Amino acid sequence: MPLTPPVPRERLHTRSVVGDGYQRSDGMFDLEARLVDTKSHPYPLMSGVREPGEPIHDMWIRVTIDRDCTIHAVDASMPSIPYPGGCERGEAVYQKLVGANLLHGFRRLVTDRLGGVHGCTHLTEVVGSLPTLAVQMFAGLVREIEGTNKPFQLDRCQALDTRSETVRRYYPQWYRGAA
Repeated sequence: MPLTPPVPRERLHTRSVVGDGYQRSDGMFDLEARLVDTKSHPYPLMSGVREPGEPIHDMWIRVTIDRDCTIHAVDASMPSIPYPGGCERGEAVYQKLVGANLLHGFRRLVTDRLGGVHGCTHLTEVVGSLPTLAVQMFAGLVREIEGTNKPFQLDRCQALDTRSETVRRYYPQWYRGAA
C-alpha cells in the first residue's frame, strides 16, 4: 500500500541510491552502488551554482567480494562533488575496506576507519548498505529450502525471528516456539 496522499508541496531535493550485484566470470562478485544528489532549483555552492538536475554529488563505489563476503578489491569514484580539490581525495581511503567481511562487524569497521573526517560522509553512508546488497544478491543464488543449514535470513529481522508466526508458517522446520 502506498503512502497516504501528502498536502500540496514542492520538491526541493532528490537523493537516488542504486545498488547492483554482479557475478563475475572469475568466480568473484561485484557490488556497485551509486549515490546522486540533485536540487530542483539553482543551488549556490562556494564552488559555483549547480543548475536544477545537475548533480551536487555523484559518487560510485565497487567492491569485489568472494562467496564468504570478504572484500578483495575496492574502486571509488566521485565524478561530481561540491568541493573540487577536496572531496575526491577521499576516493583512495576506501582501500581500507580490503580484507573486511561484509557480514562480520562491518558497520563498526566502517565507522572506525571511514567515519567523520576519515572519509566522505555520503560515500560512507552508501558503503553501509553493502551488506544487505550482498545478502539480497546471494539470496537469488541459493534455494532457501534446500540443505540442512538454517536459511541465512532467519533471525535477521523481526518477521523472520525463529519464534515468529511467519517462521512457523513458512519455515516450520526452523520454528523454535512462540516468543
